[in-house]
Amino acid sequence: MSLVQSVDWVAVAAPVIPALAALALLVADLFVRPERKHLLGWVAVAALAAAACSLLPLVGDHRATFCLTTAPDVCSYRADSFTLVIQLLVLGGALLTALLSLYDTAVGRLPAGEFWFLLLSSVSGAALLPASRDLVTLVIALEVASLPAFALVGLRRGDRLSAEAALKFFLSSVVATAVLLLGAGFVYAAAGSLHFDVMAGALADVDSRLTALAGVGVALTLVGFAFKTAAVPFHFWVPETYVGAPLPVAAYLSVVGKAAGFSGLVLVCLLAFPAYREVWAPALAVLAALTMTVGNVAALRQRAAAPASAVRLLAWSSVAQAGYLLVPIAAAGYAADRGADPARTVGATVAYALMYAVVNLGAFAALAATGKRRVADLRGLGATRPLTALALAFFLVNLAGLPPGIIGLFAKVAVLGTAVDAGLGWLAVVMAANVVLGLYYYLRWTALLFRPRPAAETPAPAVRTARGAAAALALAAVLALMLSGAPQMILKFAGQSLL
Repeated sequence: MSLVQSVDWVAVAAPVIPALAALALLVADLFVRPERKHLLGWVAVAALAAAACSLLPLVGDHRATFCLTTAPDVCSYRADSFTLVIQLLVLGGALLTALLSLYDTAVGRLPAGEFWFLLLSSVSGAALLPASRDLVTLVIALEVASLPAFALVGLRRGDRLSAEAALKFFLSSVVATAVLLLGAGFVYAAAGSLHFDVMAGALADVDSRLTALAGVGVALTLVGFAFKTAAVPFHFWVPETYVGAPLPVAAYLSVVGKAAGFSGLVLVCLLAFPAYREVWAPALAVLAALTMTVGNVAALRQRAAAPASAVRLLAWSSVAQAGYLLVPIAAAGYAADRGADPARTVGATVAYALMYAVVNLGAFAALAATGKRRVADLRGLGATRPLTALALAFFLVNLAGLPPGIIGLFAKVAVLGTAVDAGLGWLAVVMAANVVLGLYYYLRWTALLFRPRPAAETPAPAVRTARGAAAALALAAVLALMLSGAPQMILKFAGQSLL
């Protein structure tokens, strides 16, 4: 039996291309003259576009690589429909983030070589994560996605808020990783395998002496991923980190970082721990209710007064949105008992994640285009920049789930439907109440954009819109309009992402 395996380079191209580009840009930064540093950003954009295009040959196909020689069907990397959809979300979100970052790196606000190396390295880990089919690969991918993010948050040299945010993010994440590794170790001790395919069967028939160990391992693993998804009570790092980080990095964490955490949670729950759904399903249902409620209540407290930060408001909004994303995963644990396919509820999570990625990145792009960071400074934006104000308003009504943001409405209905179908009526009621709470602060912010500024108030100085931010804003707006015009397209697309 040969121990030498061939690698399916087409299947692994999505995480490999950003990794190679990251190394190339780090070395190139040593030799490129300062006046040409802006070219590094365009190379990074091209690399992300190439990685996204590398998914095309895999559409409609199912590939696996890094398999056991003794069991060829047990593999560590699978490029299936779920993997491709999440990788598309990750690479698309990273591409918009790169466009937002072009100006800051070109003018020296962020060191170009280090920034592009760290961003592409994190993207490589985030793209690897949904393809991981064993715990070791999953944890390594999660850390490759997370470790560069710590440095990205603190990359503004000399900025006290940035350094403080990076330190808080790092310390809390280290604790969460330690808990995750401890849980993974307990599960491995009980199951005797790290591959999800084998682990699922082993945990279904675990030795009675190891039942408690397996249950604790499953619980600790969920705690580790709850931090990565910013679920309450593991959300405390989000507001300070988003506010202290450079704006493109905050946008990246709110979408790509969240996508990585949720894809990992889906994989361990549905593929590795189906036998313990009585443990993780109720826990995730409670976490979903707490997360959406705390996020929305905290966002309601962000007043339009001068100190209020628009980024902080989006941070609390992202916490609330994480609660909605948890609902279908929790519903998957109850679906089997009601004769439904648990894997099909994943489609609702993916559809919501795709909608959220487009409109949330669009909201951050609008802030980057205006150069405003305070909610009060956005008052009267409709009079000075009507197109930017209309785009931001459209993103906000999508997040609220109101027409004309049809895709936001459809995504919320799809998520609510999974809770009803799973018999989680109480969770559906909690979600409906939270959607109403969200309407208030999203619409209050939207109205502020078109409210005239007081005559005695000194307007904030105008900021020239960078071309990269304008391109990201336009791209997000076009995507949001297309999806709202044909919401069935994204729902059908996400519905194919079965595990």
